Amino acid sequence: PVVHNYGNIECRDAVLTWDGREPALDAHGQPLTRWDGTTTKTHPVTGEQVPDEAAQVPQWRYLGARQAEWPQADFIVGNPPFIGKLRMREALGDGYVEALREAWQDVPDSADFVMFWWHHAANQVATGKTRSMGLITTNSLSMIYNRRVVDAALAKGTHIFFAIPDHPWVDSTDGAAVRIAMTTVIQGSGEGSLLNVTHEQSGEHGEVNVAMQEKHGLIHADLKIGADVGKAHRLAANAKLSSAGVIPHGVGMLISPQDAAELIEANAPLKPYRNGKDLTSHNRNLLVIDCYGLSAAEIRKSFPKLYQWLIDRVKPERDANKDKDLREKWWLHRRNNEEMRRALNGLARYVVTVMTAKHRVFQFLNGAILPDQKLVAIGLSDAPALGILSSQVHISWALALGGRLGVGNDPVYSKS
Repeated sequence: PVVHNYGNIECRDAVLTWDGREPALDAHGQPLTRWDGTTTKTHPVTGEQVPDEAAQVPQWRYLGARQAEWPQADFIVGNPPFIGKLRMREALGDGYVEALREAWQDVPDSADFVMFWWHHAANQVATGKTRSMGLITTNSLSMIYNRRVVDAALAKGTHIFFAIPDHPWVDSTDGAAVRIAMTTVIQGSGEGSLLNVTHEQSGEHGEVNVAMQEKHGLIHADLKIGADVGKAHRLAANAKLSSAGVIPHGVGMLISPQDAAELIEANAPLKPYRNGKDLTSHNRNLLVIDCYGLSAAEIRKSFPKLYQWLIDRVKPERDANKDKDLREKWWLHRRNNEEMRRALNGLARYVVTVMTAKHRVFQFLNGAILPDQKLVAIGLSDAPALGILSSQVHISWALALGGRLGVGNDPVYSKS
């Protein structure tokens, strides 16, 4: 009732258009499908809810996919979908994501879905087609993997003239509390107004009342004013020294010491496993199955009990996964991280820090321990290195260069 029908509202995909869709086929001409993402069944061995591999939806191939064109507008405002880069395939399907990446090759593969909107809107401003743009995004906009999009826009002759880098938000779909950023961009060079939240208080109706402090100056791609730390050059001597840990993918990959002693043979490929909570809270002393470098046939021959464990507790979930690599290599981790293994090879101990944490703490882990993806493993074993990493100079640098994530708005360590 508020918006009259002027004929200028279009109900369509905002970033991708295509001429048609057809079912995607495998090498044998059979239709490709994927788990629908919601239907589960009770596992006959564990009794837990696992994906129902019978609940399949078709995979699509997008014909003539290309960038969606936007109508001319003086101003662009919006609140695009909050879908992280790791969830895009799950939410949108392989065919859509592949078509999207192909159509928008100037948007890095590491960027979140929302950055396609940000990139296109900023380009409209840079080319003079639009006077200004303002978008709500997740606060991961300032993280390195999304910051590349912002850097590219600033290099084309635009500048940020208003920004709130981190603000509480309630997701309308499920009521989840998230953190968002707000950015507005205009043409030319110049300073802007930066508002940082200094105090938050929950209201009686679920809203959040905030107090903010305003600063004026040149706003960089990391949504900060002052030294442009994002322009610092990486040291070649530190290349490939630090990396995130592995992603086992599936609770069946993790085993308690009791189960390992009763069910798994001696010399089976099991390693001590640590994640962030193990280091900052209660250590669960879990073991992780690590079959890196082994084939399924080799596991079945040498470790039949372990093989049966994987068949019962890991393979059913993997069979329903839309990722072909996960389905076909169901005994391996989702991310084996060869780079990390090379960095830690031969070390009796190495340094770790929790990637996202309220307090930036570094410590040694035994070289036999396999770190989780939420830990940053650094291939250094000497005490002076631990002292440098733990110094106030380095921690101040890490806080300045890294972003913040999560409802707790905790600092993120930038491993690159």
